[in-house]
Amino acid sequence: MGSERGKTSRMIAPILAVLLCTCGIARGQQAAKRMVPDNPSPHPAPEQPLPYSHKQHLAFSLQCKDCHTNPDPGTLMTFPPTSKCMQCHVTIAKDKPAIQKLATFASSNEPIPWVRVYKVLPGVAWSHRPHLAAGVKCETCHGTVADMSAMSEVTSVTTMYSCLNCHEQNHAKSSCDTCHKH
Repeated sequence: MGSERGKTSRMIAPILAVLLCTCGIARGQQAAKRMVPDNPSPHPAPEQPLPYSHKQHLAFSLQCKDCHTNPDPGTLMTFPPTSKCMQCHVTIAKDKPAIQKLATFASSNEPIPWVRVYKVLPGVAWSHRPHLAAGVKCETCHGTVADMSAMSEVTSVTTMYSCLNCHEQNHAKSSCDTCHKH
């Protein structure tokens, strides 16, 4: 009976080793896909001048670049001009108070005073340009915006750890002067 236990143990050990190794590889692959971790502290969506749901608008197959452009010098993505919003809202939901407020901004040629959700920290020289050129998707840094009814800081993309981790995983330059100019 003791020799049968030994035989069973010898057969199970390699199977367990393969299973453990496979689980470890799978976990590693999941971690590699998730370069920018979730923000560990809650950041509620800031109060905006108009309610805006990325979830609702992206359901119409809009792309980030349809509304957010990256003019020179490339540091910030822009908010769309009110005329862009009014291309649809001249007829869609025009009786809603928020759309009427949008129309007021548009008729006065005033930009909507949106509150930025992600802010580049002082001392950091950062640009969207090289990231866009490298094919980094918006969701990589900003999370699944298409699921957000109100935009909030859901990822820890503004931390040095997240930047360095992503650069190392993607073999991008990660020396201090990459982000911190003298």
